Amino acid sequence: MSNWKLINKTYLYDGTFYGLLTIVFDSYIHKTLPQKIYNKDTYIPNFLDKTIEITTDFDKSQRVFNGIEKNIGYKALYNSYYAFLSNQENKEIYILKYLCDGFDIGPKINDNLTTSYVFKTINMRKRALAECHKFKGLLRFQEISDNLCYASIHPDNNILEPLGHHFINRLSSINFIIHDKNRNICFVYNNKNYKIINGTYINIPEFTENEKMYQELWKMFFKTISIKERKNPRCQMQFMPKKYWKDLNNFQDFQNLHHFLLK
Repeated sequence: MSNWKLINKTYLYDGTFYGLLTIVFDSYIHKTLPQKIYNKDTYIPNFLDKTIEITTDFDKSQRVFNGIEKNIGYKALYNSYYAFLSNQENKEIYILKYLCDGFDIGPKINDNLTTSYVFKTINMRKRALAECHKFKGLLRFQEISDNLCYASIHPDNNILEPLGHHFINRLSSINFIIHDKNRNICFVYNNKNYKIINGTYINIPEFTENEKMYQELWKMFFKTISIKERKNPRCQMQFMPKKYWKDLNNFQDFQNLHHFLLK
């Protein structure tokens, strides 16, 4: 990318993957790279930044989307999407450079791991994908009404959408809500379609009596099978990090375990 021009501009976009692909389109056409890219909703104004607001253009983004798969390969599309879900700082710049360079050299871009933005993009994809895979096994649904289940999660990365699609395939006949409490957004599925909405507009009712009963039964089972003499909180925290406990029913009574560890 030696013939590309680095411009002293900060791009502001809507924080969507299609918004980022719009930036990729404009940057590739003009052979220019901005110094910074920020989500306009979370950007804190800085008098040193010369900002340009980029409006998402779905025609441009769709052309880039199709172009990635055709010219760089599906793997590049996969890498860039999951990297976009990462909570890595400056992820947009890394993905932008990765894709623009990929359009120039093709699928070989994925072999250039000594190039910083290629390595960063693939590493971001690995971390987001690994966390998504972990939550497929950790997520616990709770019944809040007839044929409606609710689950809360606190992921580091923005994995709500791929996680929701996983459970649509697994639980297609059940209406459910997955609530990412770190970002206060909800994946809502109504047995036919899904939507991602702001969690502020979701009013979660009390759990059903059946749900409360099964939670108590599960906690009783969890306590019953434990062996007091073999209790090892430190080992337990290695296999099940404490940050996940708040969303697991069987750990609700053990939230103060860290006090024991500090004695």
